[in-house]
Amino acid sequence: MKLIRFGAAGKEKPGIYVEGQCYDVSAIVKDYDEEFFASGGLERVAEITANNELPLIAEGTRLGCPFVRPSKIVCIGLNYADHAKETGAATPPEPVIFMKSTTAICGPFDDVVIPKHSVKTDWEVELAVVIGKKASYVEEEDAMDYVAGYCLHNDVSERAFQLERNGTWDKGKGCDTFAPLGPWLVTKDEVTDVDNLRLWLTVNGQKMQDGNTSNLIFKIPHLVSYVSHFMTLLPGDIISTGTPAGVGLGMNPQVYLKAGDVIELGVDGLGVSKQQVVAYRG
Repeated sequence: MKLIRFGAAGKEKPGIYVEGQCYDVSAIVKDYDEEFFASGGLERVAEITANNELPLIAEGTRLGCPFVRPSKIVCIGLNYADHAKETGAATPPEPVIFMKSTTAICGPFDDVVIPKHSVKTDWEVELAVVIGKKASYVEEEDAMDYVAGYCLHNDVSERAFQLERNGTWDKGKGCDTFAPLGPWLVTKDEVTDVDNLRLWLTVNGQKMQDGNTSNLIFKIPHLVSYVSHFMTLLPGDIISTGTPAGVGLGMNPQVYLKAGDVIELGVDGLGVSKQQVVAYRG
């Protein structure tokens, strides 16, 4: 099953995507929020939508993030060896954790805004894991029981804020529009091999990133378990699993986004998103 949310920003309604068509389920589902995931909402939607005719959503309707703002976005840094190498970092002995602000969330086709005073805004295609039930001190062998599904994430990053402004990485990760998510939340039953998914990204049609989740240093069960030992994960929370090589920071000379650029990215089975880069207008 593929969940979507549609409509104007801040007024999205829940829907589903089936074989190229988007359908409105707002008459039977309030929204895809923490309560929805915690109360068996995925199973209810699957059952109800299988036996009901649903209103069709008009083609061209805006898609938002496919679930309501989660309590947190937990990101894993340097989780591909080639990316660690290109940035001059050592391969980490344990997962590197940083947080991304939930106010950074936007739709998969919304504009990415270069922040005020930014000089090094960068791109990162990632596979995001969506948590399905409360997870605390989860054992690795049980970790996949806590996963609801997956979605595509562009972990947009401002490298000067992240690396040159004295402090944690979070400064360069949480700016508005720095977390385009979607187009879909794909339930885990539809992803047959999450450890073998191609992920790619282009800027203005030029291929920048082309990787595969088979190269993750720390796999998804380990990440879910590991993070749950440091914080409680709530239904709808995200763990973004890291990016492969090909970011602007790792190039020689370095290349960063500018107004007018177009980013397109995708992960096998999780759809494609596209963002135009615009300048901050405060």
